[in-house]
Amino acid sequence: MSDTVQHRFVTVDGVRLHIAEQGEGPLVLLLHGFPESWYSWRHQFGPLAAAGYRVVAPDQRGYARSEQPEAVEAYSLLHLVGDVIGLVHALGEESAVLVGHDWGAPVAWVTAMLRPDVVRAVAGLSVPPILPGGMTPPSVTRKTFGDGFYQVRFQEPGVADAVLARDPVTTFRRMLFGASGDSPSSSPPGPWMVPDGGTLLDVMPEPTRLPGWLTQDDIDVFVRDYARHGDRAFTGGLNWYRNIERNWELLAAFRGRRIMVPALYIGGDRDMVVGLRGRDATLRAVEEAVQHPCRGVFLRGCGHWTQQERPGEVDQELLDFLAQLPGMP
Repeated sequence: MSDTVQHRFVTVDGVRLHIAEQGEGPLVLLLHGFPESWYSWRHQFGPLAAAGYRVVAPDQRGYARSEQPEAVEAYSLLHLVGDVIGLVHALGEESAVLVGHDWGAPVAWVTAMLRPDVVRAVAGLSVPPILPGGMTPPSVTRKTFGDGFYQVRFQEPGVADAVLARDPVTTFRRMLFGASGDSPSSSPPGPWMVPDGGTLLDVMPEPTRLPGWLTQDDIDVFVRDYARHGDRAFTGGLNWYRNIERNWELLAAFRGRRIMVPALYIGGDRDMVVGLRGRDATLRAVEEAVQHPCRGVFLRGCGHWTQQERPGEVDQELLDFLAQLPGMP
């Protein structure tokens, strides 16, 4: 394996997925969130590969260079978990450590819950484990936060899709800055509420300058990878949100089941996701979902884009976590 990141495509469950990979050794799968791609993990490849791991980050179903199935129903958590398990096997492996951020975290947590025979350990960034359905359903968040809550607004097909795809450069710039710890809107972090007649981007302030962790070149990588889907650039990812309620129905048989493998949680103290519950309730969610003692870490001044905003700290936490697992370098 090259000492640089390599790219190729793998077909899993009939869906063509783009993957980036580097290194040799035990498999570590890095699962991105919305609206991101493999590139969200650009700072993790080198350190993890150098420590003796095979690092693979897919563009998940519907995102960036990967295929985008048409049907909204093709983006349930059961499909997404199936993609992870299928990818492990397509890579010639029998097991993997999963690390997920944002939407990738629910995929990682639920995969660990359902398939502990394949998942050696799991780490979630930003989003704590909310089992069995992965994320709080819109029927609950609507009552808690109202119709303006961004996840509720995402439910209507085509609307947010058109807004976000109109100018992808602006979309990525404002979302990456607006949800970060550098944004004035993240102090203190609160729920993203879309104003009447407005859009999610109205909640995300336009930066006067980009923060040190984000460059125009970074934004351009995301934009190029999303451009291949044209007006549907964000539709695949938004369809994940449109299955949240359905996920709870599909996974109802697993209510009360916990995660039985070693786990790690990392959040930012200026992350809106943490702000929805507060730090104490976020840690309680982790403790209730995980069978074994789980380290919970909050990074000071960090917003939502955990591994991009604080790569050094995240890398060290992941390396320490991996080193404690049996059979690891």
